[in-house]
Amino acid sequence: MRSISRRKFIRTSAASAVVLFAGCSSPRKNQAADAEGYPSVKIGNINSLNPNEPLSFNYPDDKSPCIAVKLTKEAIGGIGPKKNVVAFSTLCTHMGCPATYNNGRLVCKCHYSMFDVSLNGQTYQGLASQWIAQIVLRLDTPTGDIYAEGVEGLIYGRIGNLKLS
Repeated sequence: MRSISRRKFIRTSAASAVVLFAGCSSPRKNQAADAEGYPSVKIGNINSLNPNEPLSFNYPDDKSPCIAVKLTKEAIGGIGPKKNVVAFSTLCTHMGCPATYNNGRLVCKCHYSMFDVSLNGQTYQGLASQWIAQIVLRLDTPTGDIYAEGVEGLIYGRIGNLKLS
């Protein structure tokens, strides 16, 4: 075994301590920027919606296809006098394929996942393991205008609903 001088040992130890403490002394501020709130976007008017005829729109940005639909029964999260107007993302939570509205449900044609739109977009068949994202709606009662104002759940392919991945 090779011996080391006292002077070299002290210099090496001091240099190691400086490097070690330099990395620990001033932590980087690695905080996410505050997210902006969801935009309020007029998507239509409740008086122009017909039962089971979806209205297409994009929310919260132009890369997020959605539908609003007036159901024939009350729905969880529904708005309007009968609480039967709801809106959802149409990107399937399994692999992002487009889901289409059919008689009270969203159906993904790629792998046949199905989501019940009267029950918050709950998955009840297929490979999707998460509910489809529901768009939060607000009704301006005097005018009948419907506004999209938020999202419950995560839109497929995103790390946050206001950020593309």
